[in-house]
Amino acid sequence: MIDLVLTLIGPDRPGLVEAVAHTVAQRGGNWLESRMINLAGQFAGILHVEVPPGQSEALARELEGLGASGLRVLAARSARPAPDLTSAAPLAATGAPGRVMQLELIGLDRPGLVREISQLLARHEINVEELTSDRTSAPMSGETMFRAQARVKVPAHLDAAQLRSSLDRLASDLTVEIRLDDGVAST
Repeated sequence: MIDLVLTLIGPDRPGLVEAVAHTVAQRGGNWLESRMINLAGQFAGILHVEVPPGQSEALARELEGLGASGLRVLAARSARPAPDLTSAAPLAATGAPGRVMQLELIGLDRPGLVREISQLLARHEINVEELTSDRTSAPMSGETMFRAQARVKVPAHLDAAQLRSSLDRLASDLTVEIRLDDGVAST
């Protein structure tokens, strides 16, 4: 099987997911995993499918045909084979050794928060495997709060104390709270 990663964006309307699912199924494809959301009236998503050899180019062309309805689709062939889900070994999203951790940031919303945290992570060679964020009103003050949650892969060589120190400094500079999955909180 050939692994494809598809990105989708277009004006949201009922039936978009079905149109993509139908097209994938027509080519003998299997829908493996996805993340899809309505953001500001736009449907946006990313999707991992597998298709039989010889079907990936035809599937990509047919998905591009959905552009007539306003949905733009970009298909990219996976650069690595799909993981063996029958294996008892834990799966890692990247080939480099390391540990997966959860990171959460919460604080008053302002431009640059994602840039600041992503720069710190990049400096430490930490890979962001998944990131979700949203804005909400603070319960008492009504101020706009920004919250981000990320699954990150921390390199095996990175000293945990060094990472905690860097996160503490950043949290202090930004006046936010940053938590790691091991219960460490920086404020």
